[in-house]
Amino acid sequence: MLYAILCYHDEDVVMSWSKAEDDAVLAKRKRVQKDFVEHGGKMGPAIRLVPTTGATTIRTAGDEQLVLDGPFAETKEQLLGFYLVDCKDLDEVIDFAKRMKEGESCTFEIRPVQIFEEGTLPEKVKIAS
Repeated sequence: MLYAILCYHDEDVVMSWSKAEDDAVLAKRKRVQKDFVEHGGKMGPAIRLVPTTGATTIRTAGDEQLVLDGPFAETKEQLLGFYLVDCKDLDEVIDFAKRMKEGESCTFEIRPVQIFEEGTLPEKVKIAS
């Protein structure tokens, strides 16, 4: 079954990390991902979202659709990215997420995913660095 592991953190904290701190977090997660795949797990894309300053929100006000800058979430933590994984059950994805999160103060939310449209993106989409 497909699961999304949604990654929440205080954006100001993450954006204040040095390149070395950010690289260390991502390198640790990459090691866990590699181990997961080598032991039969299936990884989909890992997505890092641009900062919330680049977000646009569409809300409904009566019959009107408003387009607003920013996410306007009433929360200290923001959704900063997600992983898409194929696991046999919830226990397997929980174990994987715990290992990826080890030593970090972020929050991971796990949700089952149902694909209702395959989409038209090419199989390999170039990742912006």
